[in-house]
Amino acid sequence: MDDDARAHPDAAAEGTASRPDEPAGRAGTWPAPSAAAPAGHTGAVVADRYDRVVWHDTYGQSAALRELAGELGERHAYTADLLTDAFLAAYKAAPRLRGAAEMEHSRLVNHRVVAALLDSPGFAELHRETVGDPYAAAMAVLAQAGALRRMLDDARPARDRDERVDRARQGAGDAVTVGAEAPRQTGDEADRGDGGDDDGTVPSPAADAVRQTAGDAARRAAADAGRALAAAVPGVPGAARGAVARSAAGARKEAALMRAWGVGAGEQERMSFDERARLAERLRTSRLAEWAELIGRFRQMADGERARKVENATGELIGVTLGDDLSRVVPSELASLGLPELRAVFAARYAAGELMLYDSRGEQATGRGAVIACVDTSHSMYEAGPGGITREAWAKACALSLLDQARHGGRDFVGIVFSAADKLRVFRFPAGRPAGPDRVLDFAETFLGGGTSYQRPLTAACELLEEEFNDSARRRGDIVMLTDDDCGVTEEWMRGWNEAKRRLGFRVFGVGIGAPRVAAAGSVLEALCDNLRSVEDFTDVHAAADLFRVI
Repeated sequence: MDDDARAHPDAAAEGTASRPDEPAGRAGTWPAPSAAAPAGHTGAVVADRYDRVVWHDTYGQSAALRELAGELGERHAYTADLLTDAFLAAYKAAPRLRGAAEMEHSRLVNHRVVAALLDSPGFAELHRETVGDPYAAAMAVLAQAGALRRMLDDARPARDRDERVDRARQGAGDAVTVGAEAPRQTGDEADRGDGGDDDGTVPSPAADAVRQTAGDAARRAAADAGRALAAAVPGVPGAARGAVARSAAGARKEAALMRAWGVGAGEQERMSFDERARLAERLRTSRLAEWAELIGRFRQMADGERARKVENATGELIGVTLGDDLSRVVPSELASLGLPELRAVFAARYAAGELMLYDSRGEQATGRGAVIACVDTSHSMYEAGPGGITREAWAKACALSLLDQARHGGRDFVGIVFSAADKLRVFRFPAGRPAGPDRVLDFAETFLGGGTSYQRPLTAACELLEEEFNDSARRRGDIVMLTDDDCGVTEEWMRGWNEAKRRLGFRVFGVGIGAPRVAAAGSVLEALCDNLRSVEDFTDVHAAADLFRVI
């Protein structure tokens, strides 16, 4: 049978009927049952075996999908096929919808719902986030759950009529099948010449009557189903537009959260469905979830500053100076080595450090010890500044960017969260191990409250650098102090601090957050730090951009 006959089974049946100009006594051949009612497709989206394997795996891993399927299945038929189609539409790179004529009538409502989803203006935006990602596609289906319920409720009359069409078509097939048994039951009479033919035919009036009855019933049911579906159509596109818009917004927000917290696409792919769902939920409910955009912008800024950083390079030429660096000697000085009588002069000037050298300005290789971020979480850090951003949010965004900085340079990172002298937590992220998102979130979400003590966190940082030096002989670490308060230290502690700093060669950077007096001349923080700055506008992520060029 050709494709048109499969798509229009009534036409196929009618094609076997006697033509009006045929003799009335001409016998008609009973059609096979399969010709009377060919089976249509139950899936609206064209899919191969691999696509269906992905769907079954995802469905098996997602308890939420199974719950949704069970809930919808209690009220509506064929919802499992609808969820499959909605998933494949979001997951496949180029989803293709079957023609309505190819579908089982009982699945035409599914077809219309999926067509409305694909035709929605926001579907392309949603598809960018979900294509090829089973988890994101499943989340899109779950986000559309409410709209799917409404569309199925609105289309219930159409669904009932579609089922009657299928029953009528099946009835037509059964009638033809039953009629086809008649020649075999009267085979003996046919052999005796009692009205039957040897080739298994029966008089055409009987065949025509069966076809006519079955065809009329199927056509009436199809017409009723078409009217019911048309009545349901006006509400479907609107509901689909809302569903797609909401799911696109949810997918975009979740993708932004993952990027902001440094969870790359490769890391997400390695997670199981449940692990990724738990992580996404934790990110959404995190204390700093509302500052995800700030964290993302901060990390993006730091990445850009790293791109500008030049290591082991002479930098920009700005003039001529004096010294003994033979790699930067100007050509006129080197020319004197060609004359024997001037070689002694060259040697004398070299010994005195008076050779003319090219002077350059550039950024050289910096510290190779651990990067330690000391983050103040006293009560005052919870205060909001410009843009409603809290001091804590800005400090944590900076600290997370320093974590990226350390990992980019192959250096250990340590996050020290502190407040009063008896409140401190240390989070270590060794360079040779993955920085798991759960551990990163633990660090970012920790807030201790209370007052502020400098000595306790800086002593802990110094001890960590001492341990690193003893274990691997690494020096030149970097400590970044992020605080909004100024507090005193004892003279004895200060002497020990300066001695450790000289011995280990570390640098200290200070950031006064929303408190100019902390970074003012004569402050305790100014005495502790080699490099100090104040941040007033918390919406400005570039206020500390130079940190990522020198650390």
